[in-house]
Formats: sequence, C-alpha cells, structure tokens
Amino acid sequence: MAQVLDTPRIDTHGTGHDDAGGGHADHPPTTLGMDHRKLLMWLFLASDCMFFGSLIATYMIYRGRSSDVGTGPYPNELIDIPYTSVSSFVLVMSSLTMVLALHSLQHNNLRGSRVWLLATALLGGVFLGGQYFEFTEFYHEGLTLQGNLYGATFFTLTGFHGTHVAIGVIWILSLLFVSLRGGLKQSQSMTLEVMALYWHFVDIVWVVIFTFVYLIPYEDVISEGGGEEHAIRLVELGTRVLGAFG
Repeated sequence: MAQVLDTPRIDTHGTGHDDAGGGHADHPPTTLGMDHRKLLMWLFLASDCMFFGSLIATYMIYRGRSSDVGTGPYPNELIDIPYTSVSSFVLVMSSLTMVLALHSLQHNNLRGSRVWLLATALLGGVFLGGQYFEFTEFYHEGLTLQGNLYGATFFTLTGFHGTHVAIGVIWILSLLFVSLRGGLKQSQSMTLEVMALYWHFVDIVWVVIFTFVYLIPYEDVISEGGGEEHAIRLVELGTRVLGAFG
C-alpha cells in the first residue's frame, strides 16, 4: 500500500525569485507598489526638502544685512564664483557616477559598481575639501557665525548641506566595503538605489543653494529699516530663477 506523504505548501509570496528580482526578498512592496525602504527614503527627502527650504528662505531674508553697522564682511567681498563653480561641477558629476554604479550593479557587473562607487565617494570628498578651504578663507577674512547675520545664515545653510554630503560619502564607503566582502549583489540593488535617491537629492539641493547664494547679485543693506526694496528685489530674482528651472 502506497504511503501518501503530505507535503507542506510553500508560500512564495514576497520571496526573491532570482538575482534579477531587484532585492525585494526581505522587503515586499507596499500597497503603493513601492519597496518599504524606498518609500521611507522618499518621506525623509520630503521632510528634508522643507528643512532646506526654511534655511534658504532665512538666508534670503538676512543676506546682505548685518546685526551691527560696519561689522561686515559682506557676500560681494568674499564670494569666488569660478572657484565654487568648479566644486559644484564636481558634485554634479558625482550624480552621474552614482547612476553608473547602480546600473552596473543591476546588470550584475560587481567590479564596475565598485569602481563607480569609489569614484562617487572621491568626488564627494573633493567637494567637501573645497568647501572646507572656502570656509577657512572666509573665516580668515572675518566672516564668522557671530560676526553678522549673513555669516550666521551662510554657514548654517552651507554647513548643513556639507553635513549631508559627508553622511552620503560615509554611506557610500560603507556600501563599497560591504560589496568588497560580497554582501552587495545584484539581488540587493534596491539597497544602492535607496542610497542613490539620497545622493541625487543632495546634489539637487546644492544646485539650488549655489544659485541663490552665489549667482544672484548682492547689494549691501546696512541701514536697519531700509531693506524693503532689497527684499522685493530678492523675491523677484528668486522667482525668475525658479521660473528658469521650471
């Protein structure tokens, strides 16, 4: 008499099928059809967008003004647009290398993904080095957090962005280390994709900061109560810049 064996039914819902599955084995999609990690990153970036928006707005209000008459220096005395343009170009190019790193990993080119991850981290490090040099030069020229309102808002805005870049560089190097140990494969490409979202956001924020902080012309407004026309001009210039991006 044949013995009938009851084989337990295996539920494969939410499990990975192969390396081309995009790494969804441990993180099934949400009701929105998006991986949990990716959805959380988008939510974080939305909140961070409001954070940087408030910093930029504060900077635009107080730029060119001083807490005390004659405490200077002012932006037009310090800003070196060609120098900052080079470092900005370096950071923007790091978005390209990040795209190449993700593309390589998704196509199971592990060596290529490691090379492009390293290139992205190096470009981010070059940007941070350039920002450190710029901060040092500004400090030697007398621009400090306590010196005037411009210094306070400038260092707060650009400093927080630099912190975001530094976190991104550390994150990239961590993924590179994991990859070298064999822990970042094609099936885990979503891990790198989430990181790439963060990195692209940091780059886009810098483009906005660079436009408002370095490219819009400055006018010194030293008087305590005569800044209304200056503020109106800033709003008009900002509107034109945003219109150009739109």
